[in-house]
Amino acid sequence: MAKTILIVDDSASLRQVVNIALASAGYEVIEAVDGVDALTKLDGRKIHLIISDVNMPNMDGITLVKEIKQKADYKFTPIIMLTTESQDDMKAQGQAAGARAWVVKPFQPAQMLAAVSKLIAP
Repeated sequence: MAKTILIVDDSASLRQVVNIALASAGYEVIEAVDGVDALTKLDGRKIHLIISDVNMPNMDGITLVKEIKQKADYKFTPIIMLTTESQDDMKAQGQAAGARAWVVKPFQPAQMLAAVSKLIAP
């Protein structure tokens, strides 16, 4: 059975690029437009990995990571931040919140897939 990945980003075009890369590598993909939408998708189904932007309306990525870590079903789900933010203090905030990896946009799909496969095998 394919592993399921939740993509959280307010950019439809970015979600599409990530979705195509992940789907072609054999992953099942669920999309959310922001942190609030992402939390509605965490409804008990098995999610193997979450890829989230940092800067989004309604709920930013760091807050989302903290919220996810409060949920028993998703506490140990690995999270990759995919963002334009490259400052060390933002990375530190992300790591402190529980993010496992940090990929800076613009990114190469292969680079993102390498980060994904380190955290979960397809």
